[in-house]
Amino acid sequence: MTMNKKALQSVIALAGVSAFALTACTGPSGGGTSTDTPGGGTITYGTTDKVVTLDPAGSYDAGSFMVMNQIYPFLLNAKPGTADSSPDIAESASFTSPTEYTVKLKSGLKFANGHALTTSDVKFSIDRVIKIADPNGPASLLGNLEKVEAKDDSTVVFTLKAANDQVFPGVLAANSGPIIDEEVFPADKLLGDDEIVKGRPFAGQYTIESYKKNELVSLKVNPDYKGLLGKPANGGATIKYYADSNNLKLDIQQGNIDVAGRSLTATDAADLEKDSKVKVHKGPGGELRYIVFNFDTMPFGAKAADADPKKALAVRQAMANVVDREAIATQVYKGTYLPAYSVVPDGFVGAIKPLKEMYGDGNGKPSLDKAKKAFADAGVKAPVNIKLQYNPDHYGKSSGDEYALIKEQLDKSGLFTVELQSTEWVTYAKARTADAYPVYQLGWFPDYSDADNYLTPFFVPGNFLKNHYENPTVTDLIKKQLTTVDKAEREKVLGDAQTAVAKDLSTLPLLQGAQLMVGGTDIKGIEKTLDASFKTRLGVISK
Repeated sequence: MTMNKKALQSVIALAGVSAFALTACTGPSGGGTSTDTPGGGTITYGTTDKVVTLDPAGSYDAGSFMVMNQIYPFLLNAKPGTADSSPDIAESASFTSPTEYTVKLKSGLKFANGHALTTSDVKFSIDRVIKIADPNGPASLLGNLEKVEAKDDSTVVFTLKAANDQVFPGVLAANSGPIIDEEVFPADKLLGDDEIVKGRPFAGQYTIESYKKNELVSLKVNPDYKGLLGKPANGGATIKYYADSNNLKLDIQQGNIDVAGRSLTATDAADLEKDSKVKVHKGPGGELRYIVFNFDTMPFGAKAADADPKKALAVRQAMANVVDREAIATQVYKGTYLPAYSVVPDGFVGAIKPLKEMYGDGNGKPSLDKAKKAFADAGVKAPVNIKLQYNPDHYGKSSGDEYALIKEQLDKSGLFTVELQSTEWVTYAKARTADAYPVYQLGWFPDYSDADNYLTPFFVPGNFLKNHYENPTVTDLIKKQLTTVDKAEREKVLGDAQTAVAKDLSTLPLLQGAQLMVGGTDIKGIEKTLDASFKTRLGVISK
């Protein structure tokens, strides 16, 4: 199931900004030559995001996946302008029984190193994600996969545990789907970025010509790519990484880069909209900003000296009653984000708003009285100390202001004393899964346009959050919606799942946003990468 056209238009019109990508009217200094001929000019893309690893088994983040989208092939992909999964390097892909999904590869596929790409590589790639099960990897997306069989060099069959999986094609097009070279990658451990680049296991639109992690990546057009996306509209691409969004904004204004991606502040975006040298493009989004509770290490958590599940729940409930989403959206993000009242953003089929009814005043505003009652009913003595961690680079510079306001709201209630700390993303991504942060910030950029992508990765056993949350009732509901064919019935089950999760408060959703790209009149194709597939594709952009 994908977001319908009306829902997409609603998100575009009402939701705020999650990712900023801007393009300047002048070509980057030292970059490729400007040309109107597709494939003739090199584009330069700037971002404050970070790469955790180029190994698909070890990352489930936007910064890493943005690069992977350019260099690795997928069995299925979304054609620019749509959210529907279609064959990429596959010749065909379809359900041949309720529990079997059969894929036939195109002929003559090969990696940039000359190795043949066969179904043996496909099986290896998917099995490896599950076997390694890295805490920061996408193994949770493959929870319904029973086994992968390479029938011959061109035919592979995926056997599923539960029949009628409504999202499996989308899973193959997502973070769990890059196909890698089994002659380069080890089967049981991650491979370092330098070794990956040296092995040249690339078969996407581009290959990596040079690589300096989180500083500069040079991409070369891959002449042997046979996938859905076709030949890039440019002659190559360079990705430049920034430590500060101010420098990113300055470079896009001065024309030193062609495209700027995540992230710029809301103030930066507003300023750039007034700049005659750049142009604003808007597209559908699905970003969710939220707080995660570690059920072991949060106040009164399972491994705390004073462990008490009722008191731990009361702490989560009180925070949900006190936080003022509207204030965060308006004061910090100038209306470029909207309050989120569910783990599934408004605009997706099946989305409801249980948090709005269950917490606060029932209309989206905070309620100190209800927060105090949650404490009193559970016997919690105020104030409770909250160690709250956030990330200043991966989710944008404004995260500092966002979490300072959250701290202010919680402290002002008199129910909490908040210790606020920040950590850079590369460290943050690993530390959070090692129980280093009792309460912490995360954000989510969807893998595919379906409500399931906000449920399965988060709330089933072995989930991506690694926050020790598990509820059999929630698990059953998520599994049920995954295989429910009737659309109306599936929407009901999706609603039930959201309500059950809202009662437990494994996470506390705060804001939802959409995509924004700002570009000059000489930059073409921006709108083609702003679609409901939520994939940044450099190959559609040209000068």
